[in-house]
Amino acid sequence: MANVLHKQSLLKKISTGFTVGTIITGSTFIHGPAVVALGLTKLIKKSKKVDETNIQITNSWLGVNNWLIDHVLPNTQWDITIDPNLDLSLTGRYLMTCNHQSWVDTTVNQYFGLTRMPLTRFFTKWELIFIPFIGQAFKILGFPMMKRHSKTQIAKNPDLKMRDMDEARKACEQLLSQPFTLLNYLEGTRFTQEKHAQQKSPYQNLLKPKAGGLALALNILGDQVDALVDMTIVYPDGVPGYGEFWLGEVPRIAVNLRKIEIPAWILKGDYEDDAGFKERFQIWVDEQWKVKDQLISDMKQKLKTSIN
Repeated sequence: MANVLHKQSLLKKISTGFTVGTIITGSTFIHGPAVVALGLTKLIKKSKKVDETNIQITNSWLGVNNWLIDHVLPNTQWDITIDPNLDLSLTGRYLMTCNHQSWVDTTVNQYFGLTRMPLTRFFTKWELIFIPFIGQAFKILGFPMMKRHSKTQIAKNPDLKMRDMDEARKACEQLLSQPFTLLNYLEGTRFTQEKHAQQKSPYQNLLKPKAGGLALALNILGDQVDALVDMTIVYPDGVPGYGEFWLGEVPRIAVNLRKIEIPAWILKGDYEDDAGFKERFQIWVDEQWKVKDQLISDMKQKLKTSIN
C-alpha cells in the first residue's frame, strides 16, 4: 500500500512539474520576445505608449504564473495581512522593502501585487541581463540593475561605485513618469543560518540591512511616493526552493504588509556625502528592522499555534 501511495505521489509530482514547466516556458517564449522587441523600438524613438504596452504584456506574463498558482497549485494556503492604514492602488507609487529567503520571494511578491499594485521592479544583479528574454526584459522595463564590485576593485577604481549609483539613479528617475512599485531587498542576499552567523547579525530572523539603495530611492523618489511599504514573508514549514514551490510542495505562506511613515528629515538628506545624515539614516533603518524582526517572530508563533 505504501509503495502504491508513493508511486501515486511521484506521478502527481511529475505531472505537476511537466504542466508547470511547459506553461511557464511557453509563456516566456510568447511574452518575452514581445517585450524585448517593443523595447528595442525605444532606441529609435522613446514612447510612453510603448512603455504602457510593455507593462500590459508583462502583467499578462505574470498573470499566467498566478493562474498556475491558483489552479495547478491550489493546496498552498495563503495568510495575507494588510495594514488598514495602507491604501493600495494600481495607479499608486510605492517603495517597498522585504526580507529575502528564497527566489520564491519574488514570485510571492508578484502573486500578491499583480491585482493590487503597479508592476514591481526590484534592484537586481547586472549579470541577469544574460538570461534570454528575462534579463533583457528587466532592463527594458526599468529594473535598477547593479554591478557588484569587490572592495578591492572599488579601492583600485573608486569610479566603479559612482558608476553603479548613477545607473541606479537613472533607473529610479525613469520611474517617475508612471505608476510604480520599487522593491529593495535590504539584506542584499538571501538569508541563511550560515550568513547570519558570519555576520553576527543582531536580529533573530534577519541579516543586517544595507541602507544605501533605500536611501538613494528615497532621495530621488521620496517626496513623490504614496507610501513606503514593508512586506514580510514567512514560510512556516521551512524555506522552499523554487522547484519545490512549483511542484506544489509549499503548504503555507504568510505575508504581512505594513506602512512605514517617512520622516521629513529623510527627504532632505545626502546619504553619500553627509556622514551625520548617513549615521542617522542607518539608525532609522535599524529601528525598522527591529520591528520587522519581532513581527517575523510573532508571525511564526501565530502560525505554529494555529496548526496545533
